[in-house]
Amino acid sequence: MEPPIATSSSPKTPPIAFVVPGRLDQINGGYLYDRRMVEGMQAAGRRVAVAELPGKFPEGDAVARRAAGAILSCLPDNMALAIDGLALPAFTDCLAREARRLRVVGMIHHPLALETGLEPAEARRLAELERWCVTTMRGVICPSPGTARAIAGYGLARDRIVVVPPGTAAPLSLGAASQGAASLEAAPRGAGPMRLLSVGTVTPRKGHVLLIEALATLTRLSWRLVIVGSLERDPPTVAALRAAIDRAELGHRVELTGEWPSERLSAAYAAADLFVLPSFHEGYGMVYAEAMAHGLPILATTAGAIPDTVPSSAGMLVPPGDRSALAEALRRLLTEADTLARLRQGAAEAGAALPDWPRAIELWTTAFDRLTGGRATAR
Repeated sequence: MEPPIATSSSPKTPPIAFVVPGRLDQINGGYLYDRRMVEGMQAAGRRVAVAELPGKFPEGDAVARRAAGAILSCLPDNMALAIDGLALPAFTDCLAREARRLRVVGMIHHPLALETGLEPAEARRLAELERWCVTTMRGVICPSPGTARAIAGYGLARDRIVVVPPGTAAPLSLGAASQGAASLEAAPRGAGPMRLLSVGTVTPRKGHVLLIEALATLTRLSWRLVIVGSLERDPPTVAALRAAIDRAELGHRVELTGEWPSERLSAAYAAADLFVLPSFHEGYGMVYAEAMAHGLPILATTAGAIPDTVPSSAGMLVPPGDRSALAEALRRLLTEADTLARLRQGAAEAGAALPDWPRAIELWTTAFDRLTGGRATAR
């Protein structure tokens, strides 16, 4: 099988490889992070071979496993390699063998075993798979202290885990994004109904159905909600979300847009009054950082790495899955102008302190080179 690898050319440095599940150009936080690292290293003159792994993920089906074996087998001895954590189940047949001659690092955005909605037996299976994979590799790079703690729980030594938070792009001006979020741009921020923005692929982990159930108790207050995120990746959850909207008779207040490009999304952040995403787990939460970069106050949960990303000065965090607490926080933010203004100021200050992408790329490259340093030993 011919592996799907594209390589930038430069004679200056030994090549490295980066394996991602599916296309690298997909629109979500993990793929954006990977893509930024690849493009940043290439811009700096590093030779980066990108392997876009076919198959189903995170299942790691037969197609994915065959492709994973073919990709690794064609890499020359001692090549440095990063594997996105979503692809790890595809490498169970080949990683132990190939890690003896390759210098392999995992890019773990969040543990697969912590995905929302898994049966206990499946969660245990994924946890054991991830434990085996990460302890087989030379080390792991992850985006947050929360994810680092989870990876350390698999038994990987702390000195083999490096935290590199994503960068955050400076907000686009509304002029530059004039073709953007028309549904949010009808009035200046703070005018008319409170404009709520939620950004994330519609999957169980993001908590969209819970958000609708909480908002259904607040119909006497003035608000509108725009949900931006893929409606294609998890059809059953999308159907459940639409059903929840219909049951609550909120179709005139809630808009499901599908994915938006960065320019249009920047306009949506700039025009909204409150960002709300009650996730059940996040490995970092890039959308929260993007919202704060736009001075947008946050309503989220205490799950995973969210408290590492969102300081108390920038938002309210409630327990994951607690509909009553979520509804009460929404009520406060919809009715307490002083509270919202205080959090907006805190969000602007937190957003201004976030690292940019050039710094994140520099830190990631340094971490990757440290973890892959030295030669692999074939056995």
